[in-house]
Amino acid sequence: MVSQNRKARHNYEILDTLECGIVLVGSEVKSLRAGKASLDEAYARVRAGEVWLVGSDIPEYVEANQFNHDPKRSRKLLLHRREISKFAAPAQQGGGLTLVPLKLYFTEGRAKVLLGLCRGRQKHDKRQALRTTEARREIQQAMRRR
Repeated sequence: MVSQNRKARHNYEILDTLECGIVLVGSEVKSLRAGKASLDEAYARVRAGEVWLVGSDIPEYVEANQFNHDPKRSRKLLLHRREISKFAAPAQQGGGLTLVPLKLYFTEGRAKVLLGLCRGRQKHDKRQALRTTEARREIQQAMRRR
């Protein structure tokens, strides 16, 4: 795993997930293999029937010199048409749904993004989620002690 969006699970309720490929240039792949990437402010958008990852930060690779990439550029995500229509269309139509990248990792030498179809949480929803996770953790600790 290269990068994980930890805040996404706190700020959003994840309804569905989908693994998709990402189009990268050589210096971006080298930078990812070095473990440098950030998905904190990233989201996905549907433009002209294609899904694009916006706001992700892959820093420049030091040894790439003049052939380096733009760290904040939009990157195309690889999905089939029916995956786009089934998975990404609800986010495009509105209704408070967003496409959020959850993880960025390598599988069999290829960079993959785990994309989540998410609904934003209100402040009281976040507090309730924290309460339930803390209660679950306390129950697990009590079970281990016995």
